[in-house]
Order: sequence, then C-alpha cells, then structure tokens
Amino acid sequence: MGEYENLKRGERGAWVSIIAYLILAVTKLFVASIGNSEALRADGLNNTTDIVASVAVLIGLKISRKPPDEDHHYGHFKAETIASLIAAFIMVTIGLEVIFGTFQDIINQEVSEPSLLTAWTALTGAAIMFGVYKYNINLSSKVNSNALYAAAQDNKSDALVSVGAAIGIFGAQLGIYWLDPLAGLIVGIIICKTAWDIFYDASHRLTDGFDEQEIESIRKLIEAHPDVWAVKDVKGRLQGNQTLVDATIHINPSLTIEQGHVITDEVEKILEEELHIYHAHIHIEPYDNKNE
Repeated sequence: MGEYENLKRGERGAWVSIIAYLILAVTKLFVASIGNSEALRADGLNNTTDIVASVAVLIGLKISRKPPDEDHHYGHFKAETIASLIAAFIMVTIGLEVIFGTFQDIINQEVSEPSLLTAWTALTGAAIMFGVYKYNINLSSKVNSNALYAAAQDNKSDALVSVGAAIGIFGAQLGIYWLDPLAGLIVGIIICKTAWDIFYDASHRLTDGFDEQEIESIRKLIEAHPDVWAVKDVKGRLQGNQTLVDATIHINPSLTIEQGHVITDEVEKILEEELHIYHAHIHIEPYDNKNE
C-alpha cells in the first residue's frame, strides 16, 4: 500500500536528523567544555535530546509499517505518536536540567568570557540544521508524514537556537558576560516549549482529537456531490499520520442499493483525491425532510 511505502521513505529523513544531531551534539559539547560557553553547552544538550526524539520517530515509523494482525486490525500507525510522547518526556527532563543549571550560574554570578570558537561552532551548527530542515520539509510533503513534518519544524527551531547561542557568545565577547548563560537559559526554555508542543499534539491524537476546521472542509466536500442531498454526520480521527473518516449521508430514497454504493465509492474517491484521505467509511440513509 502507498502509505507503507511512504513510511519507509520517511525513515531516510529520520536517519539524516540522527546523524546530523549526533555529530553536532558531540562537537558542541566538546567545544563548549574547552571554550567555556554555557550557551553552546545548552545547545549541545538540546541536540542530544533531538537525537532521542529522532530515534523515537525512526522507531515509530518502523513499527507503523507493520501490517494489521489479529489484535491490531487497523495496523500500527499510532506507534509513531506513542514514540513522540516518550520523546517529549525525555526532552523536558533535559530542558529543566539546562534551565536550573544556567539559572544557578546567573544567581551565583559564575560567568566568564567564552572562546570565540564556540560562537563560530554555533553558527556552523545553525547552517547545518537549516540544510537538514530543508531536506526534511521537502521529504515530508512528498511522503505526507506528519511525524517527519514535526521533525523538520524541530530542525528549524534548532537552527534558530544555535543562532541565539552565537549571539549570546558574541555578546560575552563584548564584555556582557551574563549574556552567555542567559542564552543558555533561553535555550532550556525553548527545549521545554518544544517538548510541550510534542506532548500536546501526541496526546491530542491519542485521545482521538481532530481539527474542527478540517471536519468542516470534509463536510463541504461531501455536500458538493450532486447525489448527496444532506450530510447528517461527519467524524474524524488520526491513526498515526493516516486520517480516518466516518460520515453519514442522505440520498434519494428511490435509488437502489447498488446506486447508493456507487455514490459512496465516488465520495470516497473525492476525499482521496482532494484531501488525501484514504480511509473513509460512508454510511447512506434515505433522505427524509423530518431529518432537516
């Protein structure tokens, strides 16, 4: 099936992120230790959490490709959502550690001038992550992967975090020594904010939350079919990156069962072509003015 092939292709993006984050995390933490930069250290720890998040996405994509079995009739598409939830808890732990550590340095006035090498390391990391972002955002649109799209947005935020770290270090070079640990504190807050966004999205999906505007778009698309006289109900939920839709439509009561079946096939095809919804269950009922 197409969605399984897309999940396999999406794994490439996760691998690119993992390799990039691994190299950057090791490099930044090493340079930060010899260059005495709290901002670059926080940036390196941020990349460490991103390794975990990317591995979680990779594992989730691999499990999601498993076909339906006797106790998973709808497949394993929610595996990537569960993996994202686990990654969020790990990320917030690292984020809080960065916040407490840098906040303590500011309170105790344990500040010093970081090496200029740390600033250039942060800027180089930002350039690399922006390249990874461009690759993953293009791949996510091709394979229609929400998990990979979220990973791409995380890539972009990491590039911005590195730019912020570089600004803090350059500021310390100018004698504003507290700017470097302050930049580290801001990075920690960004890590926690990213973790919260991932947690909120994953928990919303796992509790079958669905965007109301998208429901309205689906309803209008179904209503546009000439043989659909009314749309009684539309429900949607997410199974990983797959959208599942259940809808009840009213049609001409004089039509045969076969004609009604043709209408449901046409509606399902429209949803597939216009909104890329490949799993829709359309229930038909005879039109009755009393239902209006």
